[in-house]
Amino acid sequence: MINRVVLVGRMTKDPTLRKTQSQTSVVSFTVACNRRVGQGQEPQTDFINCVAWNRTAEIVSQYTHKGSLVGVEGRIQSRSYDDAQGKRVYVTEVVCDSVQFLEPRSVNETRTTGSNESINYPEEETSYEEYASAPTLDISSDDLPF
Repeated sequence: MINRVVLVGRMTKDPTLRKTQSQTSVVSFTVACNRRVGQGQEPQTDFINCVAWNRTAEIVSQYTHKGSLVGVEGRIQSRSYDDAQGKRVYVTEVVCDSVQFLEPRSVNETRTTGSNESINYPEEETSYEEYASAPTLDISSDDLPF
């Protein structure tokens, strides 16, 4: 059996970071993903609930916000609980193994966090221009393994 999910979309609101009783970090967020329907029709949007744990949760909470373009990899999980009125609530969500930030740093630097502080990223990334100026490879279809 396989239970694997890959999503690319934008966060619909700022991620919510919480701590469990054992001080484990957990973050919840929703990703809006467009879905193609038919030719000539407008794409529809799905709103997918996601949850990440531990260090991933802390990083997502620190470096993303409403509107951030993210790539999510994980698995679908269904669970249920009883709400305050005693009614059974069913939840289906993606438990994230990894979350990737998909926008260039310059786009995110112009946005701010809820406290109006600039977002600072932990390490420098290689720019697209460095890859674009690299020599291209000439590969024929006979060289491909498929």
